[in-house]
Amino acid sequence: MFKHLKNISKSLGPGILFAAAAIGASHIIQSTRAGASYGFALLIFVILSNFFKYPFFEYGHRYTAATGESIISGYAKLGKWAVYIFVLLNIFTSVISSAGVTIVTAAISAMLLNIFFNITLSITSLSIIILLSIFILLWFGKYSVMDKVIKVLIAVLAIATTVAFIIAFSNGMHIKEDFIQPELFNIATFGFLIALMGWMPAPIEAATWSSVWAIENQKAKGEKLELKDALIDFKVGYIGTAILACFFLGLGAFVMYGTGEQFSDSAIKFTGQIIELYTSNLGEWSKPIISIVALITMASTTITVIDAYPRTINEAIRVLKNEIDTYNKLYWLLFIIISIISITIISEFSNRIKDMVDLATIVSFIAAPIFAYLNFKLVISKYMPEEFKPGMYLRVLSVSGLILLSVFALSFLYILVS
Repeated sequence: MFKHLKNISKSLGPGILFAAAAIGASHIIQSTRAGASYGFALLIFVILSNFFKYPFFEYGHRYTAATGESIISGYAKLGKWAVYIFVLLNIFTSVISSAGVTIVTAAISAMLLNIFFNITLSITSLSIIILLSIFILLWFGKYSVMDKVIKVLIAVLAIATTVAFIIAFSNGMHIKEDFIQPELFNIATFGFLIALMGWMPAPIEAATWSSVWAIENQKAKGEKLELKDALIDFKVGYIGTAILACFFLGLGAFVMYGTGEQFSDSAIKFTGQIIELYTSNLGEWSKPIISIVALITMASTTITVIDAYPRTINEAIRVLKNEIDTYNKLYWLLFIIISIISITIISEFSNRIKDMVDLATIVSFIAAPIFAYLNFKLVISKYMPEEFKPGMYLRVLSVSGLILLSVFALSFLYILVS
């Protein structure tokens, strides 16, 4: 038993990195906004999004553990068209998503520098510093250092968030007597719901991230990961992200819902409002806790997302060119290109942070049915060893999830063009 637990502990890595990538703007921005604006009315959609997306993320872990190769290599077996679709979609989502998580991290950093050190830096300048820091971390440490850093950040994040949620729960809600509840059945709410679900818990292409991280994890440890341990690793990270998403929504509902406060479009003011609203209700002493939660949430997300996109696009190009090397100069070139374009986008959206995050999450949601279909088609195909194929429960859940994702995405596109 102890040996098995030790093996599980050793295998933890890709699932935790997935959690770090997931727990970011989707939680601290979108989940908190959902709670602050609608109370607990949208909680069911957060839960359902995590539930119905589950199999499509799990298949990345499942395929890699079963075959020893990335799920992107699996796409190529379905046909190179699948890899080309993956690359084309990721070229767009990579810069939008990277800019989205970086601008939030920069905004929180700017606010904390001003509060604690009376230092004022622009969002663009801080974004450049953040991306350079991540570049240095990954250049010298590569996967192994990132793995260790993220595990520590996620542990602190989980503890701090849980403490903040328990305190907020014990204090109850703060609804003003003249507060008018927002309408749930209108286009504005539907648009926000799509944005909320787009990164809840993460964009579905993140299944490829955990797949390539699993490959790197095996290389670093010199041993093949068993399917049972791989799925435990994934479930620990996935269930953790789902619980924390509910906690962040709960924090928004308990602390902000019904107060009448309006969120600013300015990145710095927006994040400052979140911290100050928490502080005003929980007490001045809570500012360090909330600040740590916010910064750690976004720092861990930004590190993993900025690494994931160039790593997976690099892997896709490697597969298309039939090369053996999985870690080459192309990764760094992609890293630099994505970072430069992200900085350009950030400089334009520094005073429209909600629009930036909503754009990134909506794009991810619209692309979700395509990535979901590819993952499901692969794991039930002849290229997946029979004994590792998903059972009937996951297949039914996958079909249900595909239908729901497609209906929501098509409905949103119809409303958008009509």
